[in-house]
Amino acid sequence: MTVLVVGLTLALMMVAGLVYDGGRILAARRQAHGLADNAARAAAQAVDIDALRSGATVELDPLDAQVAAENYLALTGHTGEVRVTADTVEVTVTIATPMVLLQLAGISERTVTASGQARLVRGITGPEA
Repeated sequence: MTVLVVGLTLALMMVAGLVYDGGRILAARRQAHGLADNAARAAAQAVDIDALRSGATVELDPLDAQVAAENYLALTGHTGEVRVTADTVEVTVTIATPMVLLQLAGISERTVTASGQARLVRGITGPEA
């Protein structure tokens, strides 16, 4: 009977760990998506002013966009990978989430990765609603 109680207790602890730590993983994924999206939006505001004033196509200043995204991530205490093209910024953020209850099963942490993208658009690009 004692072995059965101990086995059931361990099984219930693992289920509780899946619920609690699973929720932490979902929250980290949502946070990573938000950080990546916001960093990409911050970088997409780094317009090449000289190209804009000359009347050419609107383009991003790659260096300023990179710095803007990295500064945003640094302010939030995270790091990420930033890719800048002429009109698009893509940011990938990785967050390591330490496990609390699942450490009993030997799982110490889980890593969550999310990407966000922002594209520079000039004027109206579609029919009015």
